[in-house]
Formats: sequence, C-alpha cells, structure tokens
Amino acid sequence: MEKISSKLSFKEKVGYSLGDTASHFVWDMVGFWLLFFYTDVYGISAAAAGTIMLVARFWDMAIDPIIGVVSDRTKTRWGKFRPYILFGAIPYAVLAILTFTTPNFGEVGKIIYAGATYVLLMTAYATINLPYSALGAVMTDDTYERAGLNTYRFIAGFIGQFVVTGLALTLAQYFGHGDKAQGFQYTLFLFAGLSLVFFFITFQTTKERVQPPKAQKNSLKEDLKNLFQNKAWVILAIVGIVSFVMFAMQNAAIAYYFKYYLGQEDNVQLFNVIGTVALIVALPLSKPLAKRFGNRNVFIGSSLISGLFFMLIYLPGVKDITTIYVFNVIAKMAYAPAVPLLWTMIADSADYGEWKSGRRATGLYFSAAVFAQKAGWGIGAAIAGWILAFSSFVPNAVQTEGAITGIKLLVSVIPGILYMSCAIFMIFYKIDKKTTDQMKIDLDARRENP
Repeated sequence: MEKISSKLSFKEKVGYSLGDTASHFVWDMVGFWLLFFYTDVYGISAAAAGTIMLVARFWDMAIDPIIGVVSDRTKTRWGKFRPYILFGAIPYAVLAILTFTTPNFGEVGKIIYAGATYVLLMTAYATINLPYSALGAVMTDDTYERAGLNTYRFIAGFIGQFVVTGLALTLAQYFGHGDKAQGFQYTLFLFAGLSLVFFFITFQTTKERVQPPKAQKNSLKEDLKNLFQNKAWVILAIVGIVSFVMFAMQNAAIAYYFKYYLGQEDNVQLFNVIGTVALIVALPLSKPLAKRFGNRNVFIGSSLISGLFFMLIYLPGVKDITTIYVFNVIAKMAYAPAVPLLWTMIADSADYGEWKSGRRATGLYFSAAVFAQKAGWGIGAAIAGWILAFSSFVPNAVQTEGAITGIKLLVSVIPGILYMSCAIFMIFYKIDKKTTDQMKIDLDARRENP
C-alpha cells in the first residue's frame, strides 16, 4: 500500500478551512442571535424559545451517530465524507433562510414553525458538518499536521464568526429598512449564498488519504464497543459537553447583557468583533504550543486561565466598559489555542482506537463527539432561556435587579466555572507525544504491509 503523505499543501488547508467559514454562518447565527431573534423579533416567549432549542438539540443529537455510522460505510469515487459536503450544501442553505423567516402565525403556530425549521436546519447542519469534521482526520495521519490544519480551519471559522457577530445586526438593519424580520431573512440569503460557494471549494480542493484496513468488516456493535472502551475519547466527550454548555450559555446571553445591563445594544457587535479578533490572533499559537507542551497540557492551561477571566467579567460596573473588554480579550486569547486542539485530540483518539483494536471508525468517533458537544450546546441554550424566565426577564422592557443578575451570571461566573472544570477532566487524558509518535509508526507499518 502507498505510504500516506503527512504534509498538506497550503491550497488544501485553505480549501478545507473555507468549509468551516460556511458552517459558522449558521452555527453562529444560531448561537449568538437565534434566541434573541425568537424573543425580540418573532415574539416567542423566552421559556418557549429555550425549550425549542433544547428539543431541537436532542433531535440533532439523535441524528449525529446515524450520520457518523452511515458516512463510515459510504463508498463513492469521491470518498466517504466529501460527497456529503457537495450534496448537503443546498438543503443547508435553504433551511438557514427558512429558520430566520417569520410567517405571520398565532402564538402556537409560531412555536411550531420555529421548532420545525430549527430541527430541520440542525439535521442539515449535521449531515454536512459531521462528515466535514471527519474529513480533516483522514486528510493526514500526522497529529501536528492535523493541529496545523485545524488551526487553518478555525481561523477561517472565526472569520465566519467575525462576520456573523460583527455584521449580522448591521446587515439586518440595512436590508430591513426598519423591518427587523425582513432584515434577518435577507441577511441569511447572503450568508447562504456564500456558504454554497465555500462548500464547493472545500469539496474540490480536498483529498481523503487515511483509509480503514482493507480487511475490516462492517460491525456497528464492535465499533460502538471500541468507542466506549476508548477512555481518551470518553474524556473528550465529557469535555465537549461541559465546554459547549458554557459556549451556548454565554453566546445566547451576550445580546441581552449589552441591551439590558449596559444599555448599549448596538455595541454588542463591536464587543463580539474584538473578541473574535483576539481568538484569530491567538489561534496560530496552537501548533507551536502543542509541540512544546503537548496537546493535553495546553488545553488544561487554556481552560484555567480563560475560565478565570470569563468569571471576572461579572465584576465591572455599567460604566467600566474598558475593563469588560480587557477581561474578554484575555479570556478569548487564552481560550483560542485549545479550540483546534480539541478536534486534533478527537482525531488522535480515532487513531488510538485503530491502534488498539485494528478497526477504524472515523465518522463514528467524530459524530459521537459532536453528539456530546451538541448536547452541551442544547442544554446551555435551554438553561439560558430558563434562567432568563426564572429571573423574571421581560422582552423590550426595563429589567428587574434579579433579571439583570441572571443575565450577568450567564455571561461570566457560570460559564467561567464550567470551562475551568474541563481542566479536571483533561488530567485523565493520557495520549501524549510519545504515544502519538508510536501510533503513527505502528499504523504506517500496518498500512504498508496489510
């Protein structure tokens, strides 16, 4: 068997990374603006909106492993994972537009429409994004080259976040001419069109190189058994749940924080843009830090430092805007190196599973990991809606002291504690540099002499 080329070209890295820009157009519109859109534009209650997001996530979680298993068993002239990127792009784009469309239904009708479109959008997102994530693990078998590829991926992804968090409201105002509902819908037309172009580029420029052993027979029972016996993967799944509860909670609450606590609704975009720039600036540190200290140690340090500074955001008063920005920038820069490393470690855990069992199930490993992360995302978004309701939040009104406290906790103390707790779990992750080097040597030998 031909030896796998570990090195990836600049063109392939950039082409692959554009798929994450396209993914972030939807992921961040949902994460940053959908709860706000439901309550303050479409007129759904915070409790109902939070429940919709949780129910949709549970459906999303149920579909993830199915997509992982099916993609692992897909055989086409384009590979296992690339076809999903090509054929999933149009449904993804159409459903993104429909989710941010506001037909004039009654209260119950609005809830049903919002729930149905959100469920379908998350299904389309999973169908394209799970194979996309798994694709990065089969483009190369070198852990540090994967870290580099994932760095490109998340720089491009955070550029997508930069656009969504920094321009979405401005675009909605421009396209809406005073009609927020129309503005959001037209903004999604733009993002959906760009997504189609970017996904096509990803499909055209990438190649799958790491293949399962030729003698491997399909056995879902064996693959699931190996997955849950893989301690490294289990730890990463737990970390994914906890960290994504944090992300969802904070992202969903930040618009409320600026509108109702700081009284500067329009400045939330600037805050998000500066935070995203901080992420992009610090992301390239991921690969050199991983080579120096190891993937696990960098992730632990990132969790502790960024979690602390997220918690500190609770302290500044309404007029102390500069301190809020400084704490957020430090937190985001400390958090950035861990982002690509989480996905690198998931790929390494798939290698570890093959190394130990002789079976490879890349799609299942990634779908199950994303399943856990989406569970966290759904729980976090739902908790945000419920805490707002419990705190007596009322849309488009002056908030009580209790509601303001709830909003502040959602963007600072609660997510900070959750992210710091990830460091505890990562202590038990044991795939170090010595192990990854030995895995590569052994797996290369097996592929050359099957």
